[in-house]
This record gives sequence, C-alpha cells and structure tokens, in this order.
Amino acid sequence: SHATALFSIVALDCFLGKAAYISNIQDNLVALETELGRLIAAKNDVMMRVVNAERQQMKRLGQVEWCVSRVDAVKIEADELIRDGSQEIDKLCVGGYCSKNCTSSYKFGKQVAKKLRDVETLIAEGVFEAVATEVVPERAPEPVADERPTERTVVGLQSQLEQVWRCLAEESVGIIGLYGMGGVGKTTLLTHINNKFLESPTNFDCVIWVVVSKDLRLEKIQEDIGKKIGLVGDSWKSKSVEEKAVDIFRSLREKRFVLLLDDIWERVDLTKVGVPLPGPKNTTSKVVFTTRFIDVCGSMEADRKFQVACLSEKDAWELFREKVGEETLQSHHDIVELAQIVAKECGGLPLALITIGRAMACKRTAEEWRQAVEVLRRSASEFAGLGKEVYPLLKFSYDSLQNETIRSCFLYCCLYPEDYGILKWDLIDCWIGEGFLEESDRFSAENQGYYIVGTLVQACLLEELEDDKVKMHDVIRDMALWITIEIEKQKRNFLVRAGAGLKEAPAVKEWENVRRLSLMQNQIKTLSEVPSCPHLHTLFLASNDNLRMITDGFFQFMPSLKVLKMSNCVDWPVSKLPLAMSKL
Repeated sequence: SHATALFSIVALDCFLGKAAYISNIQDNLVALETELGRLIAAKNDVMMRVVNAERQQMKRLGQVEWCVSRVDAVKIEADELIRDGSQEIDKLCVGGYCSKNCTSSYKFGKQVAKKLRDVETLIAEGVFEAVATEVVPERAPEPVADERPTERTVVGLQSQLEQVWRCLAEESVGIIGLYGMGGVGKTTLLTHINNKFLESPTNFDCVIWVVVSKDLRLEKIQEDIGKKIGLVGDSWKSKSVEEKAVDIFRSLREKRFVLLLDDIWERVDLTKVGVPLPGPKNTTSKVVFTTRFIDVCGSMEADRKFQVACLSEKDAWELFREKVGEETLQSHHDIVELAQIVAKECGGLPLALITIGRAMACKRTAEEWRQAVEVLRRSASEFAGLGKEVYPLLKFSYDSLQNETIRSCFLYCCLYPEDYGILKWDLIDCWIGEGFLEESDRFSAENQGYYIVGTLVQACLLEELEDDKVKMHDVIRDMALWITIEIEKQKRNFLVRAGAGLKEAPAVKEWENVRRLSLMQNQIKTLSEVPSCPHLHTLFLASNDNLRMITDGFFQFMPSLKVLKMSNCVDWPVSKLPLAMSKL
C-alpha cells in the first residue's frame, strides 16, 4: 500500500543517515584534526593581537574573551575524540561501511561530525576587526573636601581642633564661630578642620571652602560654592544673585554639607547666598566661620563660639624653635637663652613667631641675636618682616573700626607700658580729658567710653583682665606704635618711651612738637630742663619711682596740656610741686 511504501522510504533514509555517520568516521576525524589545527592557529593570532593591545593599556573585547574560551573547551573535546578515533576505526568492517558494533560506531561518528561543525563555526566566527578597546578610566569619586596647604604641625591648636571636630557631630550645633585677633591662627585651624574631613570618615557629602575677606561680595561667595557643587558655565555665571541663590539652595538642600567661611568682617546673609540654614529642620549641615570680631559671632547667630587665643609660653617656644631650626639654636651656647627672650617678645602670636623665627633661622652668632632682642624692645617695627608682613595684616582690624574717635582711643592705649593692666575708668578719664568723647555731660561721656572699650575688646584689640582692667597684647601695641610712627608720622602725634628703662628723659628737642608723650615706668630721677611743647595734650610721668626733682618752669610752656599722669611717683608734698603747675 501507499502508506507502507512511504514508511519504507523514511526508514531507508533514516538508516542511510545513520550509516553515513559510521562510513564517514575516518574522513571526519582527518578533517577534524586539520580544522582544529587551523582553529588553534587562528586563536594564537588573535591572542598575539590581544597581548599587544593590553600592553598599550587596552582591554580585550568581551566577544573575543568568549570566543577564546569556547576554542579552549572545543579543543579539549576534539582532542579526546581524535585520541579515541583509532579504537573506533578498528571496529569498522565491509570497507568501512559497516561496524562490528553499529550502536557504538554510530554514536561516535555523530559526535565527530558535530565537533567538526563546531570547529568550522568557530573558525568562521573568529575573524575580528578589533580585539580590544581603549580603557576609559573610571572617574575617581569626588573627594568630600579639597585638601588645602598648611603648616605641617598644629602647635597649640590640637586641643581646639578636637573640640570643634566634636562639636560638628552635635545635632544641636549648626553654626560655629572661631574668633580671635589677627595672626593668631584662625585660618590655620579652619584649614586643619577642612583637611581632617579627608582623613576621618563622616556622613557629609561635601565640604565647601570660601574666603570672604573684608571686601564682602555675595557673587564671589556664590561662585566659590557653585564650583564645588557643579554649578558652572557661562549661562550660570550670567544669572542674577537671586537666581543663583535658588540654584544653590536646590542643590544644597539635598546634601549634607559643611560650609567653611574664612575671614568674615561682617554678617554674611546666608539666605541671600542660597545656603540652607542649619537648624532644627536641617541638623545634618554645618557652617563654620572665622572672624576677628566676637560681635560677628552674634550677628551670624553662632550656636557655639571658640576664641582662638595666643599660644602658651611652652607652645610658643616649640613653634619658634621649629621655625629657627636646631642647627641654628645649637650653633652658639648663648643662642638658646637669647632665642627664648625673642620668642617671649612675640607674646604667643603665631604670625609673629613664624615671621621672626624664619628671619632668625640663619643667624648663628650671639651678637646677631642680642641685636634682635635690642631691636624688638626698642622699635619692633624695624625688625625684618614685622613692618611688611605682620603689622599691615593686624592693621586691618584698626582700619575696620567704626570711626576716627574709636581709632584715636585705640592708639591712645599704646601710651601705657607693655603688659600694663589699664584701669578702664582711668583710661576713659584720659579720653574725656583729651576731648575724644564729645558727649554733653560726664555721665554720657563715661557710657560712651565704656562702649568704646567694649568695641575694642570685641575686635580683639584689647584684652579683658580682672579688676575692671584691660591690656594691649604686646604685638598689637607694637602695631599701634608702628601706626603712630609710620602711618601718622606727619602729625607727630606720639612719643612713647614707657617701660624703656630710661634714667634720663629724652632730649627736649625730641618732644617739642608731639601731642602725646609717655615716659611711664622708668627710672628718671630729674626733669631739669624747661621744654617748649605748644601742642602737647597728654603727658604720662607715672610710675617713675626715682623721680626726685621737677624744675619749676617744667610745665610753663605747655599751654595745650589736658592730661597729666604722675601717680605712683615718689610722694610729692604740695610745697615741692613745680610752681608752673598752677598755670595748667
């Protein structure tokens, strides 16, 4: 029947197909060995290209990687078939068209045919135009802070650094103010805080450093913040302050940030800048700033204030010693002792210690060091570096005082000796006598005087002492003297020899034209000349214990004298006071 015939044909095809696997074993094994050799040669060519590319820092393609691994796997399988081939060929009979074990030979022949196809496929797929690609380096994650250069050591600041660092971890503290006089190390402390974020793991996303300085410009602050948080380009720069503030706010409100503002002279309106204010609703972000004025800490609403004070005598000596260098200090047996005297003259002010220490680093004779002591005590502004580096920086605080009256009151304080505790009421009396305070009555003038004292303390230009006294830091006093000598020399306002160890008064010609003269705290015995001082307003003779005689005509030609201090001299009976005093 038709169905029987069709079945017979299918069965015959199936038989012939299976028989072909057996009859072609020998030919297929030869072909497999040949093609496998071609495949291995092609793989070696590809691998040579890969090695050369990888030497050039390129990376092999994934497709090549996969193909090479397939070749290795197929080679293992093909080698096994070729190795077993002779054994299977021995089973063949009838001229290779039949087998003594048809089932085994059929299975083996089928495996050989399939492996031959696999090898031929891999040869076709193993033609590559390129075997490797340029490596695009992974972009390193943006550091949380940009490291800033600073001194290698933190002499005297380590304790304060740790205090501020702990404070940054407190949720209740959002804004921190660091205040202190110029040159005391506020910027150094802030720099070490900035760099500590690179050393210690924190939860903050970014630390932003902005130098504000005396010339406060919101645009400049916005520009520095923008650079750190990725707001750049001409289109952004062309936006208004208000538009930039919106962009900054949108970016920062999604971040845990620390904003470090260095050298603030007045309140910075963070809202106008676009900075989300730390507070109960934003406890994860912080603002830390430095300033010379404690009242700026108030206007910035600082949650915590830290005064950066001058160094202790021990720390000051350590810093000075580091700057001078051991080689210089050990070059003469007297130098260490002289160097300690020089260091003390700096009053613990790091800027002065560093400047003078570097200036003395190559001075290796005792004579040079004795000269340094002499210059610092006689006229510190003549010392190398002080008049060019230290005093101009400190003078910014003087320049920023509100008006000429406060500036005059400040300069007046340098009439007192170094480290002298000045009674506030006594100082205010002198200001009133000089006519600095123009209030209509004594009570109002005193109030104004106390306000000015407070202003100078807040500006770190005077230091508060016990017993209602204040004093000038040694270097601040030297700066004030420098102003009176260098800046106001045309006015010839001051001649100050307080605490100079004088046994005789300066020559009369030196003080004929001055307005204010201080000879306090000396060992002057007599004032025998009759000076002509038509412009003299203030004369300090106090604390001259050895003063025994003042000539009768001494005060005769001082028509403008308003303030005379003679306290703590030898007790003078009224009969021995100069007659000319009655004309004052």
